[in-house]
Amino acid sequence: MTEQSSREYRKRMLRGDKISGEEDPEEEERDLLRRSKKQKKTRRIILLTILIVIAAAGVSLYLFQRFFQYPGYEVSWEKDLNQGSLTGYEPFLKGLLKYSKDGVTFLSDKGQESWVESYEMKAPIISVNGNFAAIADQQGNKLIIFGEDGKTGEATTLLPITKAAVSGTGVSAVIEEDTSGSYIAFFNKDGSALDITIKAKLSGQTGYPTDLALSPDGSRLMVCYEYIDGQAMKGRVVFYDFSEIGKNIPNRLVGGFDEQFSKSLLAKVSYFSPVYSYAAADTGLYFFSSKNLASPALIKEVPEEDEIQTIFNSGEYAGVILKSASSRYRLEVYRANGSPVLKKEFDEPYQYAGIDGEYVFIYSTDHCLIYNLSGTEKFNGSLDFSVRKIIKGTLPGEFIMAGPTTMKGIRLK
Repeated sequence: MTEQSSREYRKRMLRGDKISGEEDPEEEERDLLRRSKKQKKTRRIILLTILIVIAAAGVSLYLFQRFFQYPGYEVSWEKDLNQGSLTGYEPFLKGLLKYSKDGVTFLSDKGQESWVESYEMKAPIISVNGNFAAIADQQGNKLIIFGEDGKTGEATTLLPITKAAVSGTGVSAVIEEDTSGSYIAFFNKDGSALDITIKAKLSGQTGYPTDLALSPDGSRLMVCYEYIDGQAMKGRVVFYDFSEIGKNIPNRLVGGFDEQFSKSLLAKVSYFSPVYSYAAADTGLYFFSSKNLASPALIKEVPEEDEIQTIFNSGEYAGVILKSASSRYRLEVYRANGSPVLKKEFDEPYQYAGIDGEYVFIYSTDHCLIYNLSGTEKFNGSLDFSVRKIIKGTLPGEFIMAGPTTMKGIRLK
């Protein structure tokens, strides 16, 4: 090859981006960029695949938990309770209050005794609201208030107590009665009396109070009354406000509802939250809103023609069990605003009913029926131990069942 030809060859090689087998830096950079894009694409595909698998697993778990029916259960733990009389259980914080004529015990969600308080009452009744509970001696004169660490105060009334309610701040109210009428008295969480009294007479304009409820912050009171109008007994729901809003309103009465209860016997009132509340009568359920604190409103009426057997509620839902003419039972559950959640018919006889979270419990001492709010019958079977109260556990499919002498955690299987 001539010298001139050699020079031309090298030029061609340079123009072809090659000299002595070395890579051009720009080509190397382009190659790295291509590999990087390919790796990113692979990673995106892997990540997307993982997300799809996780989503599918989540949907499968959701559908399983929502619609799967369990044929049986197993006991995951068991705790023997101290012997003694039992009046009942009430959910409190993350456990249960076991109360009787002799005292009250706060049991954790594993059956451990957090605290015990002794007293003597002939007929204890209980009210729970947030971090506080109040136990009163029905037809007696004693009221005891409890917080998460035990007793915070005690009060003695002059007249016999018929009903009691506590707020989430520990402020309590009781209905007292004598031959001339009824009085609603108020107490601080330490048991000291507040300078507030509401007086009512059955034959008067207000009527006889049959139940009462305090809002979570203790500033509002809801009362249902029965009063005589001519020869007829009629119902009434009244709202009182003890905050600055009601300060300049006569008798602090910010709302009264008569017409809707002209043919009703009112049995229960309760607050779901600072805004929503409801009243239960023999004619149905009535839902109220206090978004306008100075003027509560009736937002939903749920009339019931069948006989109401049981009324129960949680902080989010209200439920009733009715008995139809066909002798079948019908379960109905409503949200705090009155919108329907569940209607279900069943035939099993029962003694108790309750709701906790997304589960409804219908049970007797040795048989249990559990629905979720989708209407799925999660469990329907016999129990080999006596039960007085059921609440949900911390894990899916786990429930806590308390009886006269034992407390058990069970898992559906």
